[in-house]
Amino acid sequence: MGIVHFRRIERRRTARVVLCVDLIVHGQTQSNGTFKVEARTLSVSGHGGLMVLEPEVTIGQKLTLINTNAGLKAECKVVSAKLMRDGKKNVAFEFTSNELNFWKMWFPVAGAKPVRRTVQASFTPLPATKMAR
Repeated sequence: MGIVHFRRIERRRTARVVLCVDLIVHGQTQSNGTFKVEARTLSVSGHGGLMVLEPEVTIGQKLTLINTNAGLKAECKVVSAKLMRDGKKNVAFEFTSNELNFWKMWFPVAGAKPVRRTVQASFTPLPATKMAR
């Protein structure tokens, strides 16, 4: 039986990177209250990311994120919210402005292939030793 490979064309504007970043998330509840919670990303890209979040959010809702490592603040909108088994949600978001380098890193363009490094074989044979019987 052969191995099946699932390959898709990357549709993201920038590649996703698995990166855990601590965030402080500000938003509004459905009953017009506000919340401020700590969250952590699962993956990030130049235009948004995916985080684990406890409060209930809706698609299109605006949130304010604070990157606790870099001290930067940015506004984003929720594009997806999926409930997980532990009751928390994986929330995908995108930034409303692309002018800020919120993650303080550069991302490869979508579809870019990784650079392959060649391994130079610089092995020297070890001398053979006779084993006593």
